Amino acid sequence: MLPDPKFRDTEVTRFVNNMMYQGKKSLAFNIFYDALEIVEQKTKDSGKLPLEVWKKSLENITPMVEVKSRRVGGATFQVPQEVRPERKVSISMKNMILFARKRAGKTMSEKLAAEIVAAFNEEGGAFKRKEDMHRMAEANKAFAHFRF
Repeated sequence: MLPDPKFRDTEVTRFVNNMMYQGKKSLAFNIFYDALEIVEQKTKDSGKLPLEVWKKSLENITPMVEVKSRRVGGATFQVPQEVRPERKVSISMKNMILFARKRAGKTMSEKLAAEIVAAFNEEGGAFKRKEDMHRMAEANKAFAHFRF
């Protein structure tokens, strides 16, 4: 995967690819960069670069465990499993984009910026989704021996 034009980071490209609709990559890049500019204005006092804020917010919404359905006999159990590193990144990016789209706001870049700042402060929809995943895994820890 090619690094993005502004930050020379392949992770940014991956995020933009997830965000893109109908192959409109330049539009997706514009949305992302505008969102980072808004993030920069919102987090001036933290003293971090907007890209660092974005990476930290992705880290904050990355789940460590998830539950998978497993049929044993006639019953279906929710079996907790660790998430593969590649899938962790994918889940966190998709959740951030999903909850940014659901947010109230004018433009997608504003919504995305709001979601990035929320995740950075350990709040917002995507962070809540991660907490819920962990809670589910914790509640179903008794079925961990059904791991496949």
